[in-house]
Amino acid sequence: MDPLSGVLSLLRIRNYHSATLRLGGDWAFNFPRIEGIKFTAVVKGSCWLHVEGEPAPQQLQQGDCFLMTRGEPFTLSSDLSVPVMDSNGHFQVLAQDELTLDYGGDEVQLVGGRFDFTGVPTQFLLSTLPSLVHVPGDSPEASLLRWALERFTSELQQRQAGRSLMNEHLAHIMLVEVLRAHLATLDSNGMGWFFGLADRNLSAALSAMHANPAHRWTVEALARLATMSRSAFALRFKQIVGDAPMEYLTHWRMLLAGDRLRNTRDSVSTIAFSLGYESESAFSTAFKRVMSQSPRHYQREQPA
Repeated sequence: MDPLSGVLSLLRIRNYHSATLRLGGDWAFNFPRIEGIKFTAVVKGSCWLHVEGEPAPQQLQQGDCFLMTRGEPFTLSSDLSVPVMDSNGHFQVLAQDELTLDYGGDEVQLVGGRFDFTGVPTQFLLSTLPSLVHVPGDSPEASLLRWALERFTSELQQRQAGRSLMNEHLAHIMLVEVLRAHLATLDSNGMGWFFGLADRNLSAALSAMHANPAHRWTVEALARLATMSRSAFALRFKQIVGDAPMEYLTHWRMLLAGDRLRNTRDSVSTIAFSLGYESESAFSTAFKRVMSQSPRHYQREQPA
């Protein structure tokens, strides 16, 4: 399994809702901080988006999509000079997980979905992303995102059997497409997991560690996969990914272990041996160092 698929497979959706906006004339609405990630597509017209903390507003055109990863407050407006209104007083609740906002007409239409992801790697994944990822409407990813958002809204409205599983899969599809679009824009001048995936040499080593985390990897073996010398590979990996290769491997093993402790009945010893540790004691020491608590304590704290 490739690194991105491996990380995403550990994410689980806790709750979700959809929102449809139909707007006309002069308007501007602010939206408060809400935890979770938000996908939105501009179905019709154009508008301005300003996310708190971002340096400048962005103009969105029909067909554009965007992902907000940290729940930051944001403003949507027809023009940057229009006085801003609070959106809370204008939303209508159609169902527990479905909202709509109608104001002044339908010159501009947006459809969005918000998801709360749980699972061990949630922060590992989202903390490496910018607060806003803009996907232009003429990109291949935007077309699939718009389809997925429309299908997601349809699933909520029709309330057919199996909609929870369908929406979970749609959320993963949307997240993958946005992350692919983001990866395509990266160079080697940043630091983080995504920059490692975007690096032609380091991605080979990352893929090998994710595909076979129990293997007794060495820096030398990973450097050969990256077609680099040992010293050059170790330095580049640390500079771009942020961890030394063996530290990263341990971190990934513990994310896998944490998921199994929370979501399976596997024993600590079974998990330890399956991840390449020769003893439960060695595994427990590594787990506590990375996760800040023992495996058994982590397992007992399983959320409801």
